[in-house]
Amino acid sequence: MAKHVRQIFVNLPVKDVKKSIAFFKKLGFAYNPQFTDENAACIIFGEHIYAMVLAEKFFGGFIPGKAIADAFKSTEVLVALSAESRAEVDSLIKMAESAGGKEYRKAADHGWMYARAFHDLDGHIWEILYMDESKMPSEMKDKGGELK
Repeated sequence: MAKHVRQIFVNLPVKDVKKSIAFFKKLGFAYNPQFTDENAACIIFGEHIYAMVLAEKFFGGFIPGKAIADAFKSTEVLVALSAESRAEVDSLIKMAESAGGKEYRKAADHGWMYARAFHDLDGHIWEILYMDESKMPSEMKDKGGELK
């Protein structure tokens, strides 16, 4: 029997599914039409990483008895996405801004790790980060080994 490949699906409420698709396409990400309709879209971030942007009413059906948070006023999740370089971090922030998003946090440069963040159209925070593990501080590298 083949080993199961774990995938991650981050589910986010949005006001307008079509506008969310257009926003993420402008950042260079595709979507899977098999899991896309007027209620939801599956945005593809990597081989096994997806965001399901769900119309607020549809999203509400998955959380009975709970309110949908206004992501501009409170934050329940911070989605972090790796980049291949510092330049890609900066590029994705620029693309997000030109697609209607807003920079949320200026660059945090730790030498070996570089990160910036933006709000999408619905206020969700996306952190884009690049890590050069070869430059990681020795006290962090020394913690390496097997996971416990």
